[in-house]
Amino acid sequence: MMRNRLDEIKKLLNQYSYEYYVLDQPSVSDAVYDSLMAELKKIEVEHPEWITLDSPTQRVGNKLLDGFQKVRHQRRMVSLNDVFDKSEIEAWIKRTDKLMPGRRHEFFTDIKMDGLACALIYIDGVLAQAVTRGDSFVGEDVTNNVRTIRNIPLRLREAPGFEQFLRGRTEIRGEIVMLKRDFAELNEKQKTAGQPEFANPRNLAAGTVRQLDPALVAARPLHFRGYDVLRDDESEVPTNSFAYEALTTLGITCNRQASVFTNLADVMNFVNYWDEKRHDLPFNTDGLVIKINDRALYDSLGMVGKNPRGAVAYKYAAEEATTIVRDIVISIGRTGAATPVAVFDPVVVAGTTVQHASLHNADEIARLDVRRGDTVVVFKAGDIIPQVENVLKDLRPADSQPIDYPAELTRQYPELEFVR
Repeated sequence: MMRNRLDEIKKLLNQYSYEYYVLDQPSVSDAVYDSLMAELKKIEVEHPEWITLDSPTQRVGNKLLDGFQKVRHQRRMVSLNDVFDKSEIEAWIKRTDKLMPGRRHEFFTDIKMDGLACALIYIDGVLAQAVTRGDSFVGEDVTNNVRTIRNIPLRLREAPGFEQFLRGRTEIRGEIVMLKRDFAELNEKQKTAGQPEFANPRNLAAGTVRQLDPALVAARPLHFRGYDVLRDDESEVPTNSFAYEALTTLGITCNRQASVFTNLADVMNFVNYWDEKRHDLPFNTDGLVIKINDRALYDSLGMVGKNPRGAVAYKYAAEEATTIVRDIVISIGRTGAATPVAVFDPVVVAGTTVQHASLHNADEIARLDVRRGDTVVVFKAGDIIPQVENVLKDLRPADSQPIDYPAELTRQYPELEFVR
């Protein structure tokens, strides 16, 4: 039974990943994907003999579109391991301390942008190529489109003390994003023109960069925000904070909120502050990046699987999550009104653990077609009341039965008579 669920989740995650990365048309939110991925990782931890090379946990991305030339990254564009609370950050710090005992280190923190990761390659200070992240090893050449993004300099700025970056190869990595205000204006134009509105800024940015017509790309307000600088001589970029200083000096936009801390308490203050303030940012974010600031120390820690040991991505509490419905019970209120309630496996949504949600009435059960054993997406309406948003029917057990509401009333309350 558990093995079957593992196979079903893998198949579904691969489909969701294809929709997200290849088609740029996701059918579920990032939170739904993350929740199912967490369940898959848990099963694989319990049954490591079931891990296969094609598992979504064993790779970063997916195959590429055919419309652009493929380019191999000189250095892999890795993904970061996710952490979700203070205890997980503490565990990460302890692991790094154990690997470099007695070494004092700083933590570089920045806001994680929700955009399309891209590498800009400058040769002797001139923009020569732009490559998407792709599957982390091989990306797409989108140079012609990226050249139309107005805040990307076609030539890096000259500045005293940074002359070396204008000699040879300088790679600048960052995210292509659409700011929230620009996205809102664009959707307003779509609405006025009677055209369908776009789903979200991230997918619009990714889809725009992959357009074959640079003129269309130029017409849309994309922005690039850098987060890393790579040189053949790695000693030229000694710390991540220096990388940001270089980015700004060279004419690359980067986040001004980035900070350096020396202890966990200050890191968590930064985490908590932006948890409250993140909705005021001009771009969408779902968390923070925390890195060892010293690049030599960072590199010396190496990789574990597909993730570097020297950095983590702190994810804010998901506003949606997946869980399995174990029962549907009917509650009788003081006025005699019957309210169906879904009882499911405990799951953390928006920072709190929930295990039941109102299904409101028979019509809502019919609309959702929710059944015992279903995997459902749970969210908090107004961040307060748990609700069932929809059913992932691809994970429905073969022996599931529709809910016969009148029969359920009779079964659960045989002594009562109900009137609709």
